Amino acid sequence: MEGGENDYGFSLTTFSPSGKLVQIEYALNAISAGSTSVGIKAKDGIVLAVEKSLPPMYISESIQKINHLCDSVGMVSSGMGPDARVLVKKGRKEGQKYWLEYQEDINCSMMTRKLAYLMQEYTQKGGVRPFGVSVLVAGFDGKVPRLYQVDPSGSFWTWKATALGKNMTSVKTFLEKRYHDDIELEDAIHTAILALKEGFEGEMNEHNIEIGICTKENGFKVLTPSEIRDYLDIAN
Repeated sequence: MEGGENDYGFSLTTFSPSGKLVQIEYALNAISAGSTSVGIKAKDGIVLAVEKSLPPMYISESIQKINHLCDSVGMVSSGMGPDARVLVKKGRKEGQKYWLEYQEDINCSMMTRKLAYLMQEYTQKGGVRPFGVSVLVAGFDGKVPRLYQVDPSGSFWTWKATALGKNMTSVKTFLEKRYHDDIELEDAIHTAILALKEGFEGEMNEHNIEIGICTKENGFKVLTPSEIRDYLDIAN
């Protein structure tokens, strides 16, 4: 008698009758319950923004969801925080190796491939499980801004604007209405804030969201709480 989908959930490398790796489905479920992340590619840069859903007793600065991978590439994730930290460590190591060999920053496409290869490897090795996280990677290929998404399967692709996490459906709908090809970085920052407000619980402030920006001139930068507060004041 043929087993159901759940009978294949314990084996990482056994496909179910419908052709799925059930462990990957579990990972995607973890991502859909994670914090909402937004990425927007503008003419002159890229914006990453994320909601920080923290219990009242947490110090918000102790949890960082947007991270540098090197001076010119940054990453945000939705899903399981510890898994994201493994990818941040991997990305930073690859960035340092590239710099030591070529004396320049690794480009966004190559960094994305390094992360995707690691994530794909964890879908076929014994003793491990897939990463319970999807990531958005922001940077440049030469003078061209890039925004990539990498999923637990190791699949990756580029976006003009997208969202991950629990409110991604409504946020993507919002971005489809607001986005245009001539959008500039400042407008993209305001659009990212408004997108996060779709389904945001409670009052948004500089402590419960993070914003990162990437430009060709200045590389990747995570905005300070005071800089975020200034943008929120304008948005309100």
